[in-house]
Amino acid sequence: MKEVPAKAITDAVAALAIKACCRLPEEMAEALEKARETEPSATGGDVLDQLVRNAQIAADEEVPICQDTGLAVVFADIGQDVHIVGGNFEDAINEGVRRGYVDGYLRKSSVAEPLFERKNTGDNTPAVIHVRIVPGDKIRIRLAPKGAGSENKSVLKMLVPADGIEGVRKVVLDAVETAGPNSCPPMVVGVGIGGNMELACLCAKRAAARDVGTHNEDPRYAAFEDELLEMVNKSGIGPQGLGGETTAVAVNVEWAPTHIASLPCAVNINCHAARHAEAVI
Repeated sequence: MKEVPAKAITDAVAALAIKACCRLPEEMAEALEKARETEPSATGGDVLDQLVRNAQIAADEEVPICQDTGLAVVFADIGQDVHIVGGNFEDAINEGVRRGYVDGYLRKSSVAEPLFERKNTGDNTPAVIHVRIVPGDKIRIRLAPKGAGSENKSVLKMLVPADGIEGVRKVVLDAVETAGPNSCPPMVVGVGIGGNMELACLCAKRAAARDVGTHNEDPRYAAFEDELLEMVNKSGIGPQGLGGETTAVAVNVEWAPTHIASLPCAVNINCHAARHAEAVI
């Protein structure tokens, strides 16, 4: 049994919060550079130029890529041979978020109660935490700050099997077209298929936080990702909604087993600042 101090988790999360908000993932930066070279729209190309420059300034000066530094969404894979000592896991995560957002001068966007008082918690806690217990003696933490502009365009449709692949295509395209410029394209579109209501949404969230350039391990779904990306980029929305062929740089699909009578489909969009950072303890 490997012992992991809660403080090590806190320290890792604090560093991840600052890194994720201030440094565009390398693969996303490369995707924007590539899109800038191939975008036929002059306006779209100019927007991509600005996004690339913005990301570079943020990295050089260690300031946020976007003023909306989002809710802190944490995906944690905890090895079953790990014993956390000196505190509990969720408190360690939230202390890391608090420290990262306060010490990093990141905008605090979390309200303690959603409907009546909506009072800001002042430190961007609590985090949204998703945990899986996996084999091994390590903890893998991926922190993906999620801003409201893209998150507000999330979609869940409880399709039925008869809707089939055409139904999924329609849900994805409708979501992207409805989001339009409000989700700050070029986007990373996460699609979750299967499971039940909440699992489809979690699959979509995991897909949206995946590295650009990765594909689903199932070759059928990998091919479907490419097809959906081509479909989305034919919408003409373009960078920042000003027209062009770069509406998205990736459409990532994750799936789960489902009920014989169900075909849930969820869409979760990431803006051009598809932020995430990862550490292994």
